[in-house]
Amino acid sequence: MVKAICVLTGYLRAFGVVRFELNEGGYLTIKGEFSGLPPGKHGLHVHSFGDITNDWISAGPLYIPTNKMQGMQQDKRHAGDLGIVNTSEDGLAKLDVAVSHFHLTGIHSIIGRTLVLHQNEDDSGKADKEESITTGSNGSGIAWGVIGICQSNISEEVLEENN
Repeated sequence: MVKAICVLTGYLRAFGVVRFELNEGGYLTIKGEFSGLPPGKHGLHVHSFGDITNDWISAGPLYIPTNKMQGMQQDKRHAGDLGIVNTSEDGLAKLDVAVSHFHLTGIHSIIGRTLVLHQNEDDSGKADKEESITTGSNGSGIAWGVIGICQSNISEEVLEENN
């Protein structure tokens, strides 16, 4: 079974490890742990390219495999959105979601694309401005990394080494 992992680094001491695995129901299970983040809610998105030569900016636009825009996907999220990472006052956060619109193989594979944790909460396209429709008004990236094929679930060990 294909598994994927993404190690995110970025500004300040932002760090995260996110694991991806297909569950028995056909959903992609996404679990992550983060540290060194500013407190609050942060949008988490898959971006189109696995290019981080200019930090998160060179990763391109949000990856939208079905060409559906903001607010048109299940749970009132756009296809590139993986939800909200709610960070505590000590800069720690966890993520545990399951989605059906991303895959680790085939035409909608996210392997080789960039995962970006943004400074603001995604507004799900509800704000009265164009940016809300295309990006969720989530702001700059604070941590990012390229999603790659994983040999095993080593993320807990990697996270412990970086704290």
